[in-house]
Amino acid sequence: MTTRDRLLAVLVAALWGGNFLAIHVGLEHFPPLFLAGLRMLVIAVPALLFVPRPQVPVRWLLGYGLGFGTVQFVFLFVAMDVGMPTGLASLVLQASAPFTVLLGAVLLRERMSARQAAGIGLAVLGLAVIAVARAQSAAVLPVLLTLCGALGWAFGNLCSRLAAPPKPLHLTLWMCLVPPVPLFAMSALTEGPAAGLDSLWASFSLDGLPGLGAVVYLSVFATVIGSGIWTWLLQRYPAGVVAPYSLLVPVVGIALAAIVLGERPSVVELVAAVVIVGGVMLGTPRPARTTPDEVVGTEEETSAAAA
Repeated sequence: MTTRDRLLAVLVAALWGGNFLAIHVGLEHFPPLFLAGLRMLVIAVPALLFVPRPQVPVRWLLGYGLGFGTVQFVFLFVAMDVGMPTGLASLVLQASAPFTVLLGAVLLRERMSARQAAGIGLAVLGLAVIAVARAQSAAVLPVLLTLCGALGWAFGNLCSRLAAPPKPLHLTLWMCLVPPVPLFAMSALTEGPAAGLDSLWASFSLDGLPGLGAVVYLSVFATVIGSGIWTWLLQRYPAGVVAPYSLLVPVVGIALAAIVLGERPSVVELVAAVVIVGGVMLGTPRPARTTPDEVVGTEEETSAAAA
């Protein structure tokens, strides 16, 4: 990966780390499934009206919307609503990274170098240490629900890569058309048809402004900007190269949870976070060295060299 693309991947990790704090705030104002549907609806309406349909096979668009936009957030939002701590949620959801690498190797036959495998292993080790250190902070059910969300994210990653959209942001925006119907249907069946509407009406008040702010962050910053960049990176590089950067998300998530919510990480967790960062750096192939006299090739050639 080029230096620019590495920085973009880190930016996405920072945006997604803040995503968990926004979910925490949003769940104080909305039922979980309704919040997930509202997050997507805010993007789906303008996308349908103003954004051209991405030129990709419908099956990959549906797969991306169901995996990334529906399955992931159904399980994540419900898990946090039933007691999954914000910082721990940001950690466990990153199981999507090894899930993506594994699915990419099995389904797409993508190869991993020894250096990359060692880096991913080191990062996963750091995640495991944090998980053990925080094992007393969450019951088994919320953790299992969050892992199911991570698996949905991984399938969404592969679908977005297989879609190979000429304009990745268009795919990200149109993906948001898929989740609202199943999410609102599940909300009406499990949370009640009036619960979501009542919470939405209450949000248009001074006390409800934090809830609206959370929806804006989840929709614009985490989904449009974060997922748009992520989809673009997955188009340029193999899933196994991009996915390890998601392991930086819990570092941001745990830090924000500590600063804002008072969730204090232990020394062991802080050391493990450093291990995660080191693993991501080790597991990312370095860009090939070039000389000033070398001629710059086409975009396709540049992408192939960077990968």
